[in-house]
Amino acid sequence: MSIASDFRQFIRIRWAWALVAAMFLYGIGVGVLAPMNAVYMKDGIGLTKLQITWVFSSSLLLNMLLTVAVGLFSDRLRRRKAIPMTAAALCASGLLLYMRADSFVPALLGMALASAPSGMIMGQMFAMARNHYTRWAPNIVEISQLWLRATFSVGFFTGLLVGANVYLFASFRGVLWGNLLGYAALFALLLLYREVETEPGTKRTAGGEPYSLAMLIALLLLSCADAIRGLYLPLVVSGKFGDPRYASYLWSAQAVFELLFMTVAGYWAAKYGSKRLILYAAAGAFVTYIVYAQTDSLAVYFTMQPIYSFFVSVLLGVAMGYVQRMFIHRAGFGASLYVFITQTAALVGYMLPLVVPGISADIFYIPAGLVLVSVAIQCVVLLKERAVGYNKA
Repeated sequence: MSIASDFRQFIRIRWAWALVAAMFLYGIGVGVLAPMNAVYMKDGIGLTKLQITWVFSSSLLLNMLLTVAVGLFSDRLRRRKAIPMTAAALCASGLLLYMRADSFVPALLGMALASAPSGMIMGQMFAMARNHYTRWAPNIVEISQLWLRATFSVGFFTGLLVGANVYLFASFRGVLWGNLLGYAALFALLLLYREVETEPGTKRTAGGEPYSLAMLIALLLLSCADAIRGLYLPLVVSGKFGDPRYASYLWSAQAVFELLFMTVAGYWAAKYGSKRLILYAAAGAFVTYIVYAQTDSLAVYFTMQPIYSFFVSVLLGVAMGYVQRMFIHRAGFGASLYVFITQTAALVGYMLPLVVPGISADIFYIPAGLVLVSVAIQCVVLLKERAVGYNKA
C-alpha cells in the first residue's frame, strides 16, 4: 500500500482527529516552556545552578515513578482517558502555583506538581492510540503511531517559535500561561474523544516482539546519548562559533529532516525489521558524535544534521513502536515503559553538568562511547537471533 493511500486512511479513522489535535496542542504547550524554563528559574525566581538542578531532577524522578506505576495498572482498565485528563488538570494546577513562586521551595513544589504527572499523558495517549488504530485501521497501526508522534514533534517545534515570540511581548508570565493553555486544550479534546474500550487482559498475538532486556538496555544507552547531545550541543556551538543563534538554526534543520524521516523510517522498519533499522541509525549517531568532537567547521555540523535527524526519527518513532510491541498484551505498560526510558535518559542529562567540568566538544566522546556499547549489545542480539534461526532451519 502506498504512503498516500495509508495517509488518507489515517485521516479518515473515526475520532482519530481528536488524538491528533490533542497531541499537536500538547506539543505546542510543552514547546512554549521548554527552552525558557531554566532561564525563568534563574532570572525570574533567582535560583542557583544547584537549586535548578534539584528542581528538574526531583520533578523528573517523581515523573518516572508515576509513569511506571500508572503503566502497571492502566491495562486493567476498560477506559484510560481519565488518566491523561487528570494529569493535565494536575499539571495546570501546578503551573498556577509555579507562577507565584519566589524562592526555592515554592518553585520545587510548583514544578513537581506541574511536571511530575505529565509522564501519565504521553504513555497513556499512545496506549489509547494503539487500541484505537488496532480497532479501526489494523493494517496501518505502526505508521499511524509514527504519524501521531510526528504530530507531537510538529507541535513542539511550533511551540518553540511561539514561545520565543510570546516572551517578547508578554515576558515569562506569558510563556507560562501558554504552557497552561496547552494542558487546557489537551483536557478539552480528551473530553470530546470517544475512546475505544478494551477488555482488561485481552490477548492479541499478532505483530508482537519477543521480550529482550538487552535491547531495552541498548535503547536506554541511545536515549542517554541523545539527551547529553541535546544538553551540550547549544553550549558547544555557542562557545565554538561565538553565536548562540547557530544552535537554533541547527535545531530547525533537524526538525525539518526529522518529520520527513519519521515516515520513511516507519516503512523501512516494516520492510527490514525494527532492530536492524535501530542498529543502522545508531551507527549514524556514532559517526555524528565523532565528527562533532573533531571538527571546527560549522558547515560540517550542518552537514551532519540529516544523519542525526534520521537517528532521532528512529529513536523516537521506530523504537517506541518496538517497545510497545514487546508488551503488546499490555499496551499501557509498554507505552509507559518507553516514556520511562526517555525520562531516565533525560535525568542523566540533568545530572551530568554537576560531574563534568567545563564545556568543550570533547564532551561528545561520552555519547559516542554510549552508542558504541549499545551497538555492541544490538549486534549480539541480532547474531543470537540469526543463530536460533539457523538451528530451527
